Amino acid sequence: MDPADPLLRILACPLDKGPLTLLAEQDMLYNPRLQLSYPIVDGIPQLLPSSGSRVTEEDHIRYLRTAAE
Repeated sequence: MDPADPLLRILACPLDKGPLTLLAEQDMLYNPRLQLSYPIVDGIPQLLPSSGSRVTEEDHIRYLRTAAE
């Protein structure tokens, strides 16, 4: 998924309806508020609530740093 894709502005977390952060290197979208990651498979975001995976505190901090760069 391309970071410049306008679709990213309208994608939302299925649980809290908030914005998601693209982490292109990991092929995932990330919700830092709930510490959930959603995979991108073959360019398609998997945004079902059951597709979200909780991340560790260490990964959460790393993802926030990556997103800030």
